[in-house]
Amino acid sequence: KLACRQVANRLGMTASFLPKPIVGVNGNGMHTNLSVAKDGVNLFWDEDGEENLSEYAWTFVDRILSSALDLCLMLNPSVNGYRRLDPAFEAPNAIKASPSDRGSMVRIPIADRKSSRVEVRSIAPDANPYMVIYSLLSTGLEGPLVEGVRGTTSILPDNIYDAITHLCGSNHAAELLGPEVRDRFGELKKAVAVRSPRALGTMIKTGEIQFHHEVTNQHLWRLF
Repeated sequence: KLACRQVANRLGMTASFLPKPIVGVNGNGMHTNLSVAKDGVNLFWDEDGEENLSEYAWTFVDRILSSALDLCLMLNPSVNGYRRLDPAFEAPNAIKASPSDRGSMVRIPIADRKSSRVEVRSIAPDANPYMVIYSLLSTGLEGPLVEGVRGTTSILPDNIYDAITHLCGSNHAAELLGPEVRDRFGELKKAVAVRSPRALGTMIKTGEIQFHHEVTNQHLWRLF
C-alpha cells in the first residue's frame, strides 16, 4: 500500500483502498489464501478428495462458513465495504464454497500437493490484516461447526448495521476477541456507520470516506 500511494502521488493521483471507490464497476478485494501444514506436509491436499481437498480441509472450510455472519464485520469493517458485496459484480457474498462460482465467499483454487489451499474472497482491502488472519485461522481450526452448512443457501449482510448486530450477538466473536473487545469494536463501527445514511444508494457518500486511511502508519511513526 505504501508503494502504491507513493507512485500514485508522484503521478498526481491518489491510490484508493476503498472496497468500492467507484459505483458501477467491480470493487477492490483482499482475497486471502489459507492452508495448514504439519512437518512440511500440506494437510489440505488429498488427490482422491472432493476438489482434491482432504476432509481436514473441508472441515476447515465448513467452520468458516458456519461463522460467516459472525466474522463479516471483522472482514468488512467499513460502510463502503458493503457496496462491494453486490452480486451484480461477481461479489463474493454467498456463504458457500465453490471451485468456479465467483459469488462464493470461499473459492477452491486448482492446486497440487504443495499449493493446495482455500481462498477467502469476501475480505475488504480496508480490513485489519492481523485481525483477518487471526479470526480465519482460529475459526477454521477450532470454530463451531454447523452440520450441512455447504448445503444451505444464504448471503452475507448488505449493510454494516446488520453486520454489527451479528458480531455483537456472537458468542464465537466473544471467544475470539473477548466480550469487552467485541463490544467495543461494535461500538466503534456504529460510530462510523452513523456518518453515512442507512440506504447506500447509487452515489459514494462523504461519510463513507471521511477519515478513511487519512492517518497512515508512516505518519504515526514520525510522531514517536
